[in-house]
Amino acid sequence: MTNIELKNLLTDLIDEFHFKNLKTNKLIIFVGLLGDFDSFEYAINLSKFIISSKTNNLDIFFIAIGNEKGKEKFCKYTGFPESNLKVVNNNQLHNIVGASQGLNIGLGGWINMTLMLMGIGSSKTLKEVVRGYIGDKEANQIYNDFDQINLFNFFKFSGKLFEKPFGKGYLRPFELATFRLNNMIEIFKNWKDYMIDTKYLPQRSCTFIIDQNNNVIYKYFSKDILNYSKDMKSPLDFLNKYL
Repeated sequence: MTNIELKNLLTDLIDEFHFKNLKTNKLIIFVGLLGDFDSFEYAINLSKFIISSKTNNLDIFFIAIGNEKGKEKFCKYTGFPESNLKVVNNNQLHNIVGASQGLNIGLGGWINMTLMLMGIGSSKTLKEVVRGYIGDKEANQIYNDFDQINLFNFFKFSGKLFEKPFGKGYLRPFELATFRLNNMIEIFKNWKDYMIDTKYLPQRSCTFIIDQNNNVIYKYFSKDILNYSKDMKSPLDFLNKYL
């Protein structure tokens, strides 16, 4: 697909999906299933960005594979605005814009995803999993002292727990892993609503920014699980560079 074709398609989708198109620049993200780890993590980070950002020139649109019931639960959990999330029932649009379908060895979505989580056809995934457990001095912390964390309605603690052994001001050991475990619990609790068809489990995301003239000024295509951004240490840093 040429840049002109992509530009026309993205602007047409904004109109077709009746997205609230009010700002100068547009961030358009295609994710896989609503219940994908990357979908949850990306949406939560963007929700925090929307709340904390002082800029007012960016609309953020999400296109995910799912249904309306899953969309409602997804937005309630992640904080992402329902009006800017469109659910589709297949990956046809993802294929048109060039998003990776992920690994496919012909044995179904579960097998494909499991292999990708092991690093097969998804070379950056294991590194990102390990980072969740060992921490990262170059990344920001996730939890503040008074954030309440509830795992399985059994382990309940505050973000202060990470500060006592590891300090603060960076991504502490086990912090990202805890965040992802919490998301995983939510996904498994509502599996049927978030995962409408497991053949799409390997589907990866892609991200575009279009400017005030509807020109595509940024694009990123993920090929690996837990790598929805070019720089996972600071996954939304590209917004500062391109806006």
